[in-house]
Amino acid sequence: MYFVANWKMYGNLSSLNTLDKVIRFSKSKEIKGGRLIYCPPNTLISSFAKKFNNCQIGIGGQNCHESKDYGAHTGHVNSRMLKNIGAHFVIIGHSENRKQGESDKLINLKIKSALEAKLKVIFCIGETLSEKRKKKTRSILSKQIKIGLKNIKNKSNIFIAYEPVWAIGSGIIPKSYDLFKTIEFIKSKFRDKLPKVLYGGSVNPENITNLKKINNIDGFLIGGASQSAKKFIDIVKKTYS
Repeated sequence: MYFVANWKMYGNLSSLNTLDKVIRFSKSKEIKGGRLIYCPPNTLISSFAKKFNNCQIGIGGQNCHESKDYGAHTGHVNSRMLKNIGAHFVIIGHSENRKQGESDKLINLKIKSALEAKLKVIFCIGETLSEKRKKKTRSILSKQIKIGLKNIKNKSNIFIAYEPVWAIGSGIIPKSYDLFKTIEFIKSKFRDKLPKVLYGGSVNPENITNLKKINNIDGFLIGGASQSAKKFIDIVKKTYS
């Protein structure tokens, strides 16, 4: 099981002190073989990488520029830069970035660039509340997968993160049966090796007890709750209890 902490635009150097509990936990038997991955803001990736140097916690970025080369792109960071400062993963296609104008075609370019830089990709897909009400969930997910992964033959380093837009930050999660069927549908879009499919959207220590019962989920992309070491650890513990 994978537990990905997406810190979004939160955190500073003093946040490093909150990671000691997580580091101790990562070395204990309680983790049951689960894999922890932190995706802090770019400003903290190098510091996190140094902090996690002697443990098995992974580091990732939250996005990257589509260009694989350096260039005149003020304010942007590409996948080579993320790799250079210690990242091994990158989140691409998060709904918060899609909302700001990222298209499926742009996401496709970003994924290709990240894979070329030897980063593992956490590829986010999901439908809005309006699309859900119009029963367009499957068609939206199909389109996002088809265009986002176009001309990418080797998908072994791609994780899919299903994040229904209406669940993010709302405290609402899909019904268990609906979520099981959606994850099943996502996996059916891959003919060869099935991808790891994570669920994201208001994951917290209270609802993880229900989410863990959905046996085709391979892990969780955790937002707000991951900023608290206690909540993040509780989510992992309760997944295995």
